[in-house]
Amino acid sequence: MLRYFIYAIVFIVGGSLSAIAFHLCLAHFKNAKEMAQYKTADAQIKNLGKVLVVYYSLSGNTRNIAEKIKDKTKGDIYEIKLKEEFSRFSAYAAMIKRAKTLPELDGQLPDFSGYDLIFVGSPVWAYTLASPVLSFLEQVDFQGKKVVPFSTQGSNEGNFEKDFKNKAKNAVALRYAKFNNLSKKYDKAVENKISQWINGL
Repeated sequence: MLRYFIYAIVFIVGGSLSAIAFHLCLAHFKNAKEMAQYKTADAQIKNLGKVLVVYYSLSGNTRNIAEKIKDKTKGDIYEIKLKEEFSRFSAYAAMIKRAKTLPELDGQLPDFSGYDLIFVGSPVWAYTLASPVLSFLEQVDFQGKKVVPFSTQGSNEGNFEKDFKNKAKNAVALRYAKFNNLSKKYDKAVENKISQWINGL
């Protein structure tokens, strides 16, 4: 009896590891195919007027994209911060209970009145916006401003774009962009993707 139990455990673990390996392999080829489109850079970034880049980042991936956007647009940047910062473990717990409890933000909210265009970036947690960004959107009103959402994720953005449009009060949402978390070898392609995206707004 014990032998069959061990066989079952080995089968389950082996199957799970195979599924994970298949997913990682699939994501690798998908990323390589997508980023191959961005071998060349746009010569110039168009003027978008006065730009603000708003973002929340836990691991640093969203911060990296936000700072690249800021540099290319010569905009200002605003980081969403929490009264009590998440650890990796508490962030996972927040994903589970986000519908019931949103975290308390720290610092003064930005004044949008002087900006022509506002980028808002978030990591994807449990197939939607991270709870700190949901909390931010609960508290702000874009009052007809043009707003550009962007996300960072492992490989699946889930319902991010739809949820953002539903939560961003009185925003004129422009073209959304998603950025998978990639290795350094794709840095130049990511830069080129950002440039093409900005110029396509």
